[in-house]
Amino acid sequence: MSLDLILRIGTKLILPFILLFALYVQFHGDYGPGGGFQAGVITSGVVVLLTITFGLEAAQRMAPQAVVQRMIPLGVLIYAGTGVAGLLLGKNFLDYSVLGHDAVHAHELGIFLVEAGVLVTVAGTMTAIFYAFVERGR
Repeated sequence: MSLDLILRIGTKLILPFILLFALYVQFHGDYGPGGGFQAGVITSGVVVLLTITFGLEAAQRMAPQAVVQRMIPLGVLIYAGTGVAGLLLGKNFLDYSVLGHDAVHAHELGIFLVEAGVLVTVAGTMTAIFYAFVERGR
């Protein structure tokens, strides 16, 4: 693969901004379009861009396949753990009212945890699917 200098430098410059935009989408999903799913796809897009620019080995150094495979159940665990916390504290599954000192803060924390779990699972799943397709072509 030919490594074009402008493409490499441009990629290195834009990657932090892509990740920052993913965080923006994650944290402002309550107020507008966005949330965990969209932020997860944007985050996995960073791995795709790295692979296109620097090759698969460089992308797997940044996001090793073992870590990516652990992200999928970790996100589900975060999501389910948020729901189980409500059950353990005497409320319904995913009833956020027991997660904070008042209902407003509890709902904000509950939604944040659920969306964080979705982000981790989606980013891991999309990256794992991408790695599977790339490995298949080798």
